[in-house]
Amino acid sequence: MKELLEDDPGREVLLLGNEAIVRGALEAGIGHGSTYPGTPSSEIGNTFEKIAKEYGMYFEYSANEKVAMETAAAAAVSGVRSMVWMKHVGVNVASDALMTLMYAGTRAGMVIVAAGDPSTHSSQNEQDNRYYSLLGNIPMLEPITPHEAKEMTKEAFDISEELELPVLVRTTTRVNHARGVVTFDDLNEPDNEGHFDKDPGRFVSVPQNARKNHPRLLEQMEKAGPISEESRFTEVIDENDPELHVISSGAGFNYIREAKEEYDLPVSILKLGMTNPLPLEKTKEYIEGAERVLVVEELEPFLEEKVKALAKEVNPDLEIYGKKSGHLSRLYEYNPDRIKEALAELIDFEDDTETLRPEQYDLPSRPPSLCPGCPHRGTYYSVKQALGDKEAVFSSDIGCYTLGVQDPLNTADFLLCMGSSVGAAGGFSKNTDQQVFAFLGDSTFFHSGLAPLVSGVYNDHDFVYVIMDNRTTAMTGHQPHPGTGRTGMGDQAPMLSIEELAEGAGVEFVETVDPYDIEETTEVFERAIEHDGISVVVPKHPCALIEQGEVNWDPYQVDQEECRQCHVCTNKFGCIALVREGEKVIIDETQCVGCGQCAQICPFDAIKQEGEE
Repeated sequence: MKELLEDDPGREVLLLGNEAIVRGALEAGIGHGSTYPGTPSSEIGNTFEKIAKEYGMYFEYSANEKVAMETAAAAAVSGVRSMVWMKHVGVNVASDALMTLMYAGTRAGMVIVAAGDPSTHSSQNEQDNRYYSLLGNIPMLEPITPHEAKEMTKEAFDISEELELPVLVRTTTRVNHARGVVTFDDLNEPDNEGHFDKDPGRFVSVPQNARKNHPRLLEQMEKAGPISEESRFTEVIDENDPELHVISSGAGFNYIREAKEEYDLPVSILKLGMTNPLPLEKTKEYIEGAERVLVVEELEPFLEEKVKALAKEVNPDLEIYGKKSGHLSRLYEYNPDRIKEALAELIDFEDDTETLRPEQYDLPSRPPSLCPGCPHRGTYYSVKQALGDKEAVFSSDIGCYTLGVQDPLNTADFLLCMGSSVGAAGGFSKNTDQQVFAFLGDSTFFHSGLAPLVSGVYNDHDFVYVIMDNRTTAMTGHQPHPGTGRTGMGDQAPMLSIEELAEGAGVEFVETVDPYDIEETTEVFERAIEHDGISVVVPKHPCALIEQGEVNWDPYQVDQEECRQCHVCTNKFGCIALVREGEKVIIDETQCVGCGQCAQICPFDAIKQEGEE
């Protein structure tokens, strides 16, 4: 990552889209960066974590996206260029601050990167965050490649300072996680010597000031119109008497361009880079003489609706195709085949690539699973053992532990968002007579698990609150959080205690246990179930992926002479290192990490460490 700090204009480097965004921010002279990790944006933070100190900027992993937005806003109004980034659903968390920030505006450039996830590769929904740009009157750019992501990020700082407004750079997974050639420009030094000049009429958003600031916001967005019209990221490709006009933005543009080039299609494309505000005059000019337009954009008909409105002004007879016509879907990410299918309905061309496709095979299902040695598996197994035949509702949350939804654990019944397990558990406890569990992780606890705990104590909720502490933010790449004792800058920090926070909130039952000890963990859960009110159990053990780098345990094996083929290990525990071969169970030594959890649950002591009698 040190190559991102090289001041070598003209150099071409193969970068991940997220790394390219970092380079764009560095070329803009970023002084402050903040985030809460979330796929597909996580590598932006991972990269800054490695280079921030050497570059001379400030970077932090905030407790959640709202805090990240607020710290970045404070930097920007103090004259320090700032960037905040998060996954698409993170904007929901940050939106309270964001909507009011747009009224006040900023001084130095402030860029917000919101990484969408069409097809929900790693998310609970595929919401289209472009609508936030309309809701908040936020200037918005949409890159199509890693190089353009770098360029747009850099230019977004300039646009932000010209308008004194934050600027949204909206990406998607296929941009964040694509690799492409990125050309470096000059590297600027960070300007992080800020000073806040007071202006309460602008920055204190009481009602009387908000009424004055709203017209200012609308005026600034009017000024954004010419910027959009002149944007170098908007271009028309091939206007020579096309059979079909196409309007596109974001990753969808790559697929329509590929089809055009592959088949030499008589198609013209208006590629939009700044999509809020839309370049109205350029768009009107493009559709004015057209007969048919196909709008290619993933998810919602954001552009399509605007094109239809403009067509009523300049070309009422224009035939507009897209999601509303059924040629394209509002669901999932696009790919070349989906675009070719839409094109084939509108123009004549022969897709001869079918013969080049390999034969299709039915591959075995490979659902995501908890890693071998994951402490969460021991936690879930112990919960089930403690419950016995008693019915329970398992309110789950966002993280590795969500994989408890899979067989054979089946410990996830309800899931909405970060922290929702706790609030929902309170609702279940007050409206059913079932035993209720809330599961969430240590990082999620600091993100949004404390407020619902306080509310639960206050409102006399009754459930078992399981805070699964694996000492890291595991699912997004092992980033630090307030309980790890380390900051995003690599500095030592206070290691906040989950147990002390729970006790401080008034919880009477707080127990910590090592989930690798199945018997003790089961006993703690048995007592927690019997407790009236909220009981907090903290199964604490490092993530297995971290521990593998620190501890070298010998793998386990199944003594086939002792094994009675009861299949408790595979049917109830389900570690993926345990493999069925007919009625026999063996342990895949390439997967086994030697944690010993499975040995504890075998009724016949048939699972032993190598060399053990």
